[in-house]
Amino acid sequence: MPRRVMQGVVTSKSGDKTIVVNVQRLMTHPIYKKTIRRSKRYHVHDEANAHKIGDKVRIQESRPLSKLKRWTVVEDEA
Repeated sequence: MPRRVMQGVVTSKSGDKTIVVNVQRLMTHPIYKKTIRRSKRYHVHDEANAHKIGDKVRIQESRPLSKLKRWTVVEDEA
């Protein structure tokens, strides 16, 4: 089964080798048919501590690394 890949913005550096990424998606409201934004925060493994708040990153699903971390950083977005 392929691993999911998403892109988002780093909103926090919560700990060593961990960042929090906010991922926004667009969806259509089921009744009003208006496009609305939904966002979700993911705890992501950052092995090199290379990313800072405000960076755009691409994340990929991985095996469980801790209680909350199930994602790893794939690459930076330009």
